[in-house]
Amino acid sequence: MTSQKTVAGARAELIAAAEHGADWAARYPQNIGRAHPASVLMLFGRLDSVPATSDETTVAADLDVLLQRRAATLSSHPGQVSFPGGRREAQDADVIATALREAQEETGLDPAGVEVLATLPELPLAASNHLVTPVLAWWRSPSRVAAVDHAETVEVFRVPVAQLLDPATRFTSVLSRAGMTFRGPAFDVDGTIVWGFTAMVLDGLFDAAGWTIPWDAADERPIEL
Repeated sequence: MTSQKTVAGARAELIAAAEHGADWAARYPQNIGRAHPASVLMLFGRLDSVPATSDETTVAADLDVLLQRRAATLSSHPGQVSFPGGRREAQDADVIATALREAQEETGLDPAGVEVLATLPELPLAASNHLVTPVLAWWRSPSRVAAVDHAETVEVFRVPVAQLLDPATRFTSVLSRAGMTFRGPAFDVDGTIVWGFTAMVLDGLFDAAGWTIPWDAADERPIEL
């Protein structure tokens, strides 16, 4: 069993990694024209009852991150795995309020148990013309989560970070669309593929935190939409 000290160290490393967030923006395709403001919640915590599949000690074996799978019928990013989040609304006080509201609406989590660690710089999401602020957070008091509206979210799950870092999980996604080819980091989580914006943010955070284990970027696999 991993010690509490290791988990606490992971939290501190996440905070330190956020200081390097400005280094990530150059990796992202830029938006064209006016983009819609949005926020996502990058929520890390202690995984309960779900074992990690890797024995690597880079991070605590019981550290996890909250993800969800979007409904295949959505017009924007259908069927993709994402962080909870969405477009800013008029009543939202700031980017943090947007992230927490959207996460509560999508997963049913209790925002009172969430400690916000930092906000990262805005990142362009060209595919849907959004400017997204990742809100990095720690789950001090985890609450039950599940897909609230199946028209938008079909699955909510907590993924062991050690599993995401396992080189056997990682590959380079290749998407060909409109005569162009896009390559980026991706993760195969027991058959569920995490790619695109979410995978890029996770990849950048893991690099900045010093958690990345060398993996084979030459392993390229096509993404079918």
